Amino acid sequence: MKQSTEVDRVLREATDAGKIAGVVAMAATDKEIIYQGAFGKRDMSKPDAMTLDSVFWIASMTKAVTATAAMQLVEQNKLSLDGPIGKILPDLANRQVLDGFDASGAPKLRAAKRPVTLRHLLTHTAGFCYDIWNSEMGKYMQHAGIPGITTCENKSLTIPLNADPGTKWEYGINLDFVGKAVEAASGKKLGTYFADHIFAPLGMKDTAFKIGAAQRARLVGMHTRTPDGGLAPFPFELVQEPEFQMGGGGLYGTAPDYIAFVRMLLNGGTLNGNRVLKPETVAMMAQNHIGDINVMTRWASAMPPFSNDIELYPEQDKKWGLSFLINTKPTAEGRSAGSLAWAGLANTYFWLDPARKVGGVILMQLIPFADPTALGLFAALERGVYQSLEGTKAAA
Repeated sequence: MKQSTEVDRVLREATDAGKIAGVVAMAATDKEIIYQGAFGKRDMSKPDAMTLDSVFWIASMTKAVTATAAMQLVEQNKLSLDGPIGKILPDLANRQVLDGFDASGAPKLRAAKRPVTLRHLLTHTAGFCYDIWNSEMGKYMQHAGIPGITTCENKSLTIPLNADPGTKWEYGINLDFVGKAVEAASGKKLGTYFADHIFAPLGMKDTAFKIGAAQRARLVGMHTRTPDGGLAPFPFELVQEPEFQMGGGGLYGTAPDYIAFVRMLLNGGTLNGNRVLKPETVAMMAQNHIGDINVMTRWASAMPPFSNDIELYPEQDKKWGLSFLINTKPTAEGRSAGSLAWAGLANTYFWLDPARKVGGVILMQLIPFADPTALGLFAALERGVYQSLEGTKAAA
C-alpha cells in the first residue's frame, strides 16, 4: 500500500508522543492484506513492544461475530428472524417496558405492545439499552440491584425494555440475548459454537472468550485517559469463568484474526475455500433492516469515565444491518455509501466497504470510548487505505 508510510508515521507519532500506549492496525481487500502495523507498547508500565499478534479485548466487535453465528442458524432454519424470540428464550416472552418513575421514585412498568424478534435484537430495535448511555436505566438498575453487563452475571440481563420493540433504535444488550439464542438453537456453549463454526474455518486461532496461556503472554493492558490528557494503567479484565459468555462484547482477539473475519464478509461469506455464510446471507446482513428509523446521531454519556459523548456522522442518516452501522452517504475518509462498521468500548474499530472490497481494523486498549486521538488514528488509517486504492486505480 503506497500510503503505508504515512499511516505508519501517524501511528508511530501518536505512540512516541504518549498520546496512546500502543496500537495495531490492519487493512485488506477481499484478496489480500494491504497494510499492517504495530506501534508503541502493549502496556505503558511494561517494556513489551506491541506486536501484530497482540491480544485485545475487542468488546462490541464481538457483536458481528454473534450475528454471523445467528445467521448461520437462520440459514439452517434453526432460528427465525421474525418469529417471537420468546419461543426459544422464555425470559424474553413477556419482558416489560420501563415507563418512567412515580413520585416516590419507584419504577413504572407496562406490558410491551409486541413480542421481541431476532431481527429486533440484531438491529438494536428490541427496546433494550445500555446504562452507559441511558441514565434512566442506570437509575432502574440501582433501584433493582441489577449489576452491569460486564459482570457477565445472568442478573445483568434482567433489565426491562426502554421502548416497545420495533419503535426506535437504541444501542443495548441485544446481542447478549442473540448469543443465548445461538446456544439454545445449537445446543452448544457460545464460545464452542464460535470455535467450531467461525473461528476454525477462518483460522482465528487467538480469538476466544477465555484468555489462554499463549494469548495471555501477548495480552494488551488497559489504559485510561487522565484529566490532563495523559494515560494511566487501568486494571481490567472480563470474568474468565462467567455465568454467561457475552455475545455482545466478551471476546478477546487479535487484528490478524479479525481481518480474516472482515475478509470473509468482503468475499461473500467465504475465505480460503471455507464457507461460513451464504453470499445471499452476507448481502442481506449488509442491508438496512430498520426502515425509516435512524440510528441516533448523538449519544450523551451517562458514565463519562467509560464513554465520551458520541457523534456519528451528524451530516447524514445512518441505518443498521445485521449487525452493523451503515453510512448512507460517502464519508470524508473515503468510505463508500452502504459500508459497514462498528467498534468496541476500549477504542477498537473496524469497517468494511462492500462496494470497494476493502476493510480495516484498528485496535487500542483505552477508555473512555470515542477517544478523540483514537478516532483520529482510525480516520488516518481509512484515509491512507482509500488514497492507496485511488493511486492503484490511477496507475492501472
